[in-house]
Amino acid sequence: MTTSAAVRSSSSAEVANAGLNLLVNAGPHAQKKVGIWLFGCAAWVFSLVVLGGVTRLTRSGLSMTDWKFSGTLPPFSEEEWMLEFKKYQQSPEYKRVNKGMSLQDFKFIYWMEYAHRMWGRALGVVFSVPFLYFLTKGYITRQLGIRLSSLFLLGAGQGLIGWWMVKSGLEDPESEYVQPRVSPYRLAVHLTSAFAIYCGILWTALTVVMPEPPTESLSWIHGATKIRKFAVPICVLVGITAFSGAFVAGNDAGHAYNTFPKMGDSWIPEEIFSMTPLYRNFFENTATVQLNHRILAATTLISITSFWWAARKVDLHPAVRSLVGSTMGMAALQVTLGITTLLSYVSVSIASGHQAGALSLMTLVILLMHTLRRPSPAVLKSLASLPKKYG
Repeated sequence: MTTSAAVRSSSSAEVANAGLNLLVNAGPHAQKKVGIWLFGCAAWVFSLVVLGGVTRLTRSGLSMTDWKFSGTLPPFSEEEWMLEFKKYQQSPEYKRVNKGMSLQDFKFIYWMEYAHRMWGRALGVVFSVPFLYFLTKGYITRQLGIRLSSLFLLGAGQGLIGWWMVKSGLEDPESEYVQPRVSPYRLAVHLTSAFAIYCGILWTALTVVMPEPPTESLSWIHGATKIRKFAVPICVLVGITAFSGAFVAGNDAGHAYNTFPKMGDSWIPEEIFSMTPLYRNFFENTATVQLNHRILAATTLISITSFWWAARKVDLHPAVRSLVGSTMGMAALQVTLGITTLLSYVSVSIASGHQAGALSLMTLVILLMHTLRRPSPAVLKSLASLPKKYG
C-alpha cells in the first residue's frame, strides 16, 4: 500500500510538473479557488433552470411585456403597478386566458418573471467579476480563458434568446380557439441553451479540480475503456430525452392524456400523425410529442439499467462504479417523477421536481463521462512501468 501510494504521488507530481491537462496556473490553491467558483456558477445555473420551470408552470412568463438589455427596476407605487398591469391587459394572454385578473394576482406572476430575469442577470455578475479577478492574478490559462469567454457569451446570448421566446407568446395565435403561449421551438432552444451552459460550466469545473480521471490501476483504466463506448450513446440519449421534454412543455402536452401506461383509452391515440407537414406532428402535435417523450424516457431507463447490469462484471474504479449505480437510480426516479407529473395533472411542485430531475440526471451523466476519460500519456506511462501486481 505504501509503495502504491508513493507511485500515485510520484505520478501526480509528474503530471503537475509537466503541466499536462492543467487549466489553472499557480498550483493547487489556485485550482481550489477557481473550482469552487465554477461549481458555484454551475449551481446558480441549476437554480435558474428550476426557477424558469416554475415561472413557466405558474404561467408567469408573459407578464412582462417588454425587455431592456440593462434590466429594469420593479414597480413600487400603485401608479407604476397599474401602468405595468395595463400593458399586460393589452396582451393576448390576458384577453383570452386571464381576463378579469385582479391586480394582486398580476403582481404574483410579474414577480415570478422578474425574479427569473434578475436571477439570470445576477449570474452574469457572479461569473464575470471573479473571472476578471482570476485573470489579473494569473490563474487562468489561455485554454481556460477561451472556454470561459465562450460560456460567458453563450450566457449573455441566453437573455436575448429568452426575450425572443417570450415575444412569440405576446403575438395573437393563428386561431381564436388556441391559448396564447410561447413557440415550442423557441422554448426548446432556450432550455437546450441553458442545459448546454450548465454542462459546459460543470465539465470545466471538474477538469479544473480533477485534471486526470481516477486511475491507480491499469485494470481500472481498461475497465473504463470497455464501458466508455456504451456511456457515450447513453449521454446522447439523455440529452435527446431532455430536448423532447422541452416540446412537451412548449405544447402543454403534459396536460393531455393524464393516464399511464395508456394514453387515454388506447396505447396509441388516434390523433397521432394528424398534422401536416410531417415535422409538425413530431414537434407540435400534443399526442405525438407526449408519446415520443414517453418512448424516449423508457428507452433511456432501459439503456441505463442495461449499462449498469453490464458494468457489474467489469473491473472498475469504486468512484466509477458508484456513479453508474447512482445514474441508474436517478433515471428510475426521473421516470417516476414524469409519471407522477402526468397523473397529478401537472402539479407545479411535482413538475418542477421533474425538470430538476432531468438536470440532476444530466449532472450524473456528465460526472460519469468525466471519470471515464482516457488518462494522459504521462499517467499511462507511469502505470505501465509499475510491477504487474501494482498495475
